[in-house]
Amino acid sequence: MIIRIIEQPITRAEAKEIAKEFYGDMVKGVADIEREIIALGGEWHMDANAKLIRHGSRQTAVWGFNFYPDECRIEYTSLINIRPSQNNRKIEIQDEELKRKMEKVIRKLIL
Repeated sequence: MIIRIIEQPITRAEAKEIAKEFYGDMVKGVADIEREIIALGGEWHMDANAKLIRHGSRQTAVWGFNFYPDECRIEYTSLINIRPSQNNRKIEIQDEELKRKMEKVIRKLIL
């Protein structure tokens, strides 16, 4: 299983290569909004989540997303996003400011 921690920008073509392992046109990812890094790949968001945590991220700063390289589209949905303690009670991120922070990190790292 390929899960890459992305700290330096990659191309959408590279993201598409990671996507091919499980979903073809989509890759699961998690963004650390504090450290401004992401992890891409794996069958479940929790796989990339666990890798970032082992890499020093704090769970409260890590949020899940789906990325579609061909469309350069982001979906802010993941089971790891269900966090009543952080005011997110749904699979989709509800806070628009949090979405903006995530988008900034993701678009900075996937060109």
